[in-house]
Amino acid sequence: MKLFSVVVALLAFSVTSIAQTQPGIFAGVHSSKSRYLINDAKQSTKMKMGFQLGGNIKVPFESRLFFVPSLSYSLKGYDVTFNQAATPPDANAKDNSTTLHTIEISPLLEYDFNSNPSHLFIRFGPSIDVLISGNEKYNLQSGGSVSRKMNIGISGDYGKFGASLIGQFGYETAAGLTFYVHYTHGVGNIVNKDGGPKIYNSLFGISVGKYLKKNKIVIDTRNKQ
Repeated sequence: MKLFSVVVALLAFSVTSIAQTQPGIFAGVHSSKSRYLINDAKQSTKMKMGFQLGGNIKVPFESRLFFVPSLSYSLKGYDVTFNQAATPPDANAKDNSTTLHTIEISPLLEYDFNSNPSHLFIRFGPSIDVLISGNEKYNLQSGGSVSRKMNIGISGDYGKFGASLIGQFGYETAAGLTFYVHYTHGVGNIVNKDGGPKIYNSLFGISVGKYLKKNKIVIDTRNKQ
């Protein structure tokens, strides 16, 4: 009987949670930069502008804590100037400018600062970057330049996956609009090649979003007398 009660309670919670989920969309701009190390020596890098767009779902978890997974496209990259040789991109390269097309999978937690329809919130959690494609252009010490697609894959110069930590701080209105700043800190090296440089992508930006179903539907699962 106790097991039956637990199962019923779990099913009721699942149904209620699903009914209360709020799907949303978001878009924003950001500046991306990389921490670029060759033999543990930091290289000079510059920011590049990019953007992101995607969708998320806000799922109630406990009190003012929510699970907010998201899936998005992100355009990022970096400009770097070398003070020593590195492969990739090439032992003869003196710099490199890249453009990266990535898909980000981000299972975040959100904490709302109060229960009012309009409120401040903070989100945090990990993110997995899937590198879809990329281009790099670099100048050679011997003269001339090279422009090519990046060699991405398990056996390529650059890995297919990266990892980051995300922090977001923003405001949600009663109408379901969200405005937030976000910082992504790269913790996974995107270079595959043994003895190659270490590249950790990071970015800072601002985004806006909209929940498509603001009014929550609550299902009463209590026994009727």
